[in-house]
Amino acid sequence: MILAILLAIFLAVLGIYQLSVSSPYVRDVMAHKGDSVQGHAIFLMNCAGCHGTLADGLVGPSLRAVSNRKSKVSIIQQVTSGKTPPMPQFQPSSQEMADLLSYLTSL
Repeated sequence: MILAILLAIFLAVLGIYQLSVSSPYVRDVMAHKGDSVQGHAIFLMNCAGCHGTLADGLVGPSLRAVSNRKSKVSIIQQVTSGKTPPMPQFQPSSQEMADLLSYLTSL
């Protein structure tokens, strides 16, 4: 029980630290309330070609339960960086990214 509490505290502190050292873009995205319906539309237009219309993977990996594997900040950085070929760099507005993030975390 104590170990679980300590782990939860550690993860909360890590999340706050990660957000505090992140870019102004990431902070702006996190300040927006995302719309998962709009995020789904953005996903279909920009991501479904590789990740599948159901986000279950095609060329790219499945994004089902991606929020269990990556933090919100990591997801934002993954989408915008293009550092994992063949995934292209994608630069949505901060509101569009908040919408996409809302959709991805709902999977």
